[in-house]
Amino acid sequence: MTAERAETVAFGPLHIAFDGRVLRPRSWTQAQSTWAAEIIGSAPAGQVLELCAGAGHIGLLAVLGSTRCLVCVDIDPVACEFARQNAEAAGLTSRVEVRQGAMDAVLREGERFAVVIADPPWVRRDDVERFPEDPLLAIDGGDDGMDVARICVDVARRHLLPGGVLLIQLGTVEQVDALRELEDGLTITEVRWYDDGVLVRMDLS
Repeated sequence: MTAERAETVAFGPLHIAFDGRVLRPRSWTQAQSTWAAEIIGSAPAGQVLELCAGAGHIGLLAVLGSTRCLVCVDIDPVACEFARQNAEAAGLTSRVEVRQGAMDAVLREGERFAVVIADPPWVRRDDVERFPEDPLLAIDGGDDGMDVARICVDVARRHLLPGGVLLIQLGTVEQVDALRELEDGLTITEVRWYDDGVLVRMDLS
C-alpha cells in the first residue's frame, strides 16, 4: 500500500497520528489505557511492554501519568514509525522505545516487564471482509481470532516479572473461554466487557 495522508485523532489528552495503513484508534480502547494505568500504579518496579502496539496510543496513554518506561512492539514498520512520532508528540520520547518485528524475536532473553499490554488482532478470518477499511494485518486473528493472542500470552508468560500483569484485548465470549485454556502460569483474575470488545487481566502466578 502506498503512503497516505496522515490523520490525527484525540485519544484522551493525546493527539495520535496514523494513516490508512494503520488501524484507526478506537475511542473505547481508552478503557484499556485507563485500566493499565491503574495496574501500573501498584505493579512491581519495571518497564511496561505493549504488544501489537499499532500507532502506540494505548500504551502511551497508559504510561502518561507515571514515570514508567514503555517498550512498544509491532510487526508493521509503518505502525512503528507512527508510534515513534506519537511518542515524540506526547513528550515521551525519552521513556519510549519502539521495536519493529515479531514479538517473540525482538525481546531479549531474560528481559522482564512489570506490565504487558496486548492489543492483538482478534477478528476471525472469515469475518475480516466486514471491515474493509481496516488493514488486514491489524485485524486478522486467524480461524478463531486467537492466533496472535496466543503468542501474546506466551510472550507475557516468559517476560513478566514476578507479580506482573498481562492486560489483553479480545472480542468475544468464545475467545475469553479459549484464553482460559492458556492459564498455565497466568491466571485470569478479572474480565471487563464493553460494547466493542473485552479486556482480560491475567496475573502471573
